[in-house]
Amino acid sequence: MHCKIKKGINIWSFPEQMNIVDCMRLAKEGGFEGIELALSMKGELGLTSSVEEILRLKQKADEIGIVINSLATGLYWQFSLTSNREDIRQKAKETVRRQLDIGALLGVDCILVCPGTVGVDFTPDEVVPDASEIEFFAGSEVIDYDVAYDRALSAFIELAPYAEEKKVMIGVENIWNKFLLSPLEMRDFIDKIGSPWVRVFFDVGNVVAFGYPEQWIRILGKRIAKVHFKDYRRDAKGLAGFVDLLAGDVDYVRVVDELVALDYDGWANAEMCPVYKCYSDQIVYNTSAAMDRILRIK
Repeated sequence: MHCKIKKGINIWSFPEQMNIVDCMRLAKEGGFEGIELALSMKGELGLTSSVEEILRLKQKADEIGIVINSLATGLYWQFSLTSNREDIRQKAKETVRRQLDIGALLGVDCILVCPGTVGVDFTPDEVVPDASEIEFFAGSEVIDYDVAYDRALSAFIELAPYAEEKKVMIGVENIWNKFLLSPLEMRDFIDKIGSPWVRVFFDVGNVVAFGYPEQWIRILGKRIAKVHFKDYRRDAKGLAGFVDLLAGDVDYVRVVDELVALDYDGWANAEMCPVYKCYSDQIVYNTSAAMDRILRIK
């Protein structure tokens, strides 16, 4: 069975102090074809980054020979599309538009967007590196499920034309947000939006605590725009359950079988957390080797 899935890695897998260009070099050296960058509030790639700064990163990627294939962000823990505060919801939509703008400049075909929350069990420190600067956190409020659904649906219907204008898809990620908890619900949510520019950014590891990723893949089908590879051990509970690829309970044989059955030829980006405490660059090489086995490259 031939696997055409492309091998990428998310920048959150790298040592926190490493700059973006060095991350791209290490990813290339480690055997990855592509890298997923992340938009921050400020810094090298932030909300206020200039066109020149953004295009410089694209140029550096081209020189290194690696594809910037996606743009993620942790900003939706601060700016939630389902918040009870209208100003936060508007800021979330502004962030999506800005992320689409930057994604278009970087040449990506899809951005990662969290659909909002019903509730969150994390603290800011566990999900956002610069948590000390957060004025609002999505986990500080509980949203009625039906209200969250309607707000998120309305937001994506509103944002879809802008995604089409920029020719960059919005990938709605399944996260630990007590929302869109089944593949049937996610499927129907995407279908209600009714735009080919809003699809699913499917995170394999995020469903293991309460489901089976191979079933999600089969049910979501062509609605999947991009994939995150993570692994998770159910008996560990909480964030401590995220482990190295092939060390958890993800049945990667069946996961890849389902992706191949879909004729999925897009990117699978490894998103590793937490990074190693010692020799932190080693996680890139270990992840690359695991990805080769999972994707049947070697």
